[in-house]
Amino acid sequence: MLIVMKPSATAAEVEAVAEKIRSLGLAPHPIPGAERVAIGITGNKGPLDPALSDGLSGIADTIRVSQPWKLVSREVKAEDTVIDLGDGVRLGGPSIVVMAGPCSVESREQVLETARAVKALGATLLRGGAWKPRTSPYEFQGLAEEGLKLLAEARDATGLKVVTEVMDAETLPLVAEYADLIQIGARNMQNFSLLRKVAATNKPVLLKRGPSATIKEWLMAAEYLLAGGNYQVALCERGIRTFESMTRNTLDLNAVPVLKQLTHLPVVVDPSHGIGLRAHVPAMARAGVAAGADGLIVEVHPRPEKALSDGHQSLTPEEFGRLMAQVRVIAGALGRPV
Repeated sequence: MLIVMKPSATAAEVEAVAEKIRSLGLAPHPIPGAERVAIGITGNKGPLDPALSDGLSGIADTIRVSQPWKLVSREVKAEDTVIDLGDGVRLGGPSIVVMAGPCSVESREQVLETARAVKALGATLLRGGAWKPRTSPYEFQGLAEEGLKLLAEARDATGLKVVTEVMDAETLPLVAEYADLIQIGARNMQNFSLLRKVAATNKPVLLKRGPSATIKEWLMAAEYLLAGGNYQVALCERGIRTFESMTRNTLDLNAVPVLKQLTHLPVVVDPSHGIGLRAHVPAMARAGVAAGADGLIVEVHPRPEKALSDGHQSLTPEEFGRLMAQVRVIAGALGRPV
């Protein structure tokens, strides 16, 4: 159920409603809107009696929420969520936010060179993995805390915000200390214990879709984060596993407009993992913007042929520069700045 407060409702009236919800053993989730506050309710096993709001002031309406993903649903919040990452970087607003950088942090020289290049070409976030989940235990696993320190140094040098992946609960405090946007990778999308702990950090989160996850399962994973009190969540479509073997994954661009209809959360597209072939990453990035994505996350490496991970799908800075020029044209046609 959703309780919609009047535009004139006071903070005391909002808190009185929240306290009534808590007294019933349920959890209130006040969600500020452009004109009024809505209070989502979770913890109930079935439909709630609208009479629970009787005797409370400041209430405009009570609405039943039909979707199982309550807090991420547009039924609960009609306007788009905008995540403020600081220094004017806002994910989910009219601007398309571009995140770029190497799959993994390999050295100080590599990450600083890449950061300066993508910054000059228009990126606003630097992506890079300090811990790398790899299929083989013998492949490069990342520089761990040293990688985080290098990302922070690159942020200081360029002003780029940092998005990096958290692998597990053990390393979460370190990642939360260094990251501006915490990425939950595809393999961890349904790691519910980790989701709860990430929610408790109250840091902005980029939740990648699992390789075999349905949109419903993905939204329910996001619900864990919002139910944990963290409303700064963006969704990242990075391709799903299908029968097709000519590409690394199948980038499900159908998901972008579907998500924009179902949820108020920002939607980001990862064309690098989505197709896994450097030559075709720009085409899928352009398509993602045309489909309505709020952001792109693109792998860029100064020397992809020498990359320790994902070199086959990483753009050179020159290729990234051409892509950014194309993205600006498509975004402009949609009335959106980059």
